Amino acid sequence: MKFRYWLLVIFLCIVGILFCTKTTVSDKNEVVFWTLQLGTFSDYMNPIIEEFESKNPSVKIKWIDVPYSEGEKRTLASILSNNPPDLVNLTPDFSSVLAQKQALYTFDCNSLKDYNSQIVNSLKYNGRCYAVPFYATSAITFYDKKLVSSAGINKIPKSYDELYSISEQIKRKTGKYSTMPMLTENDTMLKILNKYGINTPDKLLSDKSKDVFLQYKTLYVKELIPRESLTQTHREALEQYMSGQIVFIQSGANFLTMVKDNAPKVYDSTGVSYQLTGSSGKYDVSIMNLIIPQRAKNKEAALKFALFLTNRENQIEFAKLTPVLPVNNQALNDEYFNTYNESDLISKARYISAKQLTNLESPIHLGRNHKEILNLINTSVQEVLLGKSGVSSILSKTSKMWKALLSNE
Repeated sequence: MKFRYWLLVIFLCIVGILFCTKTTVSDKNEVVFWTLQLGTFSDYMNPIIEEFESKNPSVKIKWIDVPYSEGEKRTLASILSNNPPDLVNLTPDFSSVLAQKQALYTFDCNSLKDYNSQIVNSLKYNGRCYAVPFYATSAITFYDKKLVSSAGINKIPKSYDELYSISEQIKRKTGKYSTMPMLTENDTMLKILNKYGINTPDKLLSDKSKDVFLQYKTLYVKELIPRESLTQTHREALEQYMSGQIVFIQSGANFLTMVKDNAPKVYDSTGVSYQLTGSSGKYDVSIMNLIIPQRAKNKEAALKFALFLTNRENQIEFAKLTPVLPVNNQALNDEYFNTYNESDLISKARYISAKQLTNLESPIHLGRNHKEILNLINTSVQEVLLGKSGVSSILSKTSKMWKALLSNE
């Protein structure tokens, strides 16, 4: 009898333990978190997840890294289903489209009072925020000091107009090109136009817009920029810079390491300056953000984790691992971004990039058809420079097609 009694007691204890364990796991709110091509940063991400979970024992973070090229497609498919992830790393362009379709969870922007206000303002829809900014990059200007000296240039240009006004002088005295602008790569031309306040189909027809296009046509026809400016990418432009064929290049600070490794003599002659500006005198920025689908199961926990991931300490640590900029003002105010050694080119580049975040041009959100609109702009640049038709005619056609794409959303 005693044996049966103790057997029953042991059985009930085992059942109780199993029940409690199951309850503990199932009671946790699992936040499914997708990033874009950040799998190599597991040594950074996993400790953050562990720390967050220890501070929030009722939450479990499930991190999944997605290939960059599949991010938009997978996100859209998941949002259309009834089981989307809770937090997704996305680009602002696609995020804004989802926000306009009311597919995203929106929240009080006071949650982001410690973040860069200009970036936060670009992530608003109907007065509420639809994303938490994750990190930023802002291109700067590299220049070859030896070639600058050989060209007799005493002042580093601050704007596109200043650079292009000395392009003939550079070519005459050095035989080199002033720059290679990669006019049809991604949103390069759109960002240039935006710095001149040209950001709608109607403004594309303005006199200022025509002047900008004609300026590039003049540079192209006079061979003051490489012919490849119409077809090649930033990587080819960087190779031209490293081989001493162009004097100035707009690039991310992270590419200084490539110059240092592949062209040490050019690196030793390289100086850095602020990004070239248009008539607005402002700088452009690229950001990545974190969104929460409207159908997510754990919205509040996802938002809490997004804010934790982008706090001061975590942003600074991430910026030290990869050359990105924080979007959190407390992180941006850290000494790491506000001081530099004159002999340390990379620290100076980081300093300049960070300072540019205080004077940003508002980005253009092109909507659902942003890729098609970019193709229109880039095609118009090619047609203008190749002289396929008059500038006014080309821009009029592009403006009408742009409007049609916007009306079809």
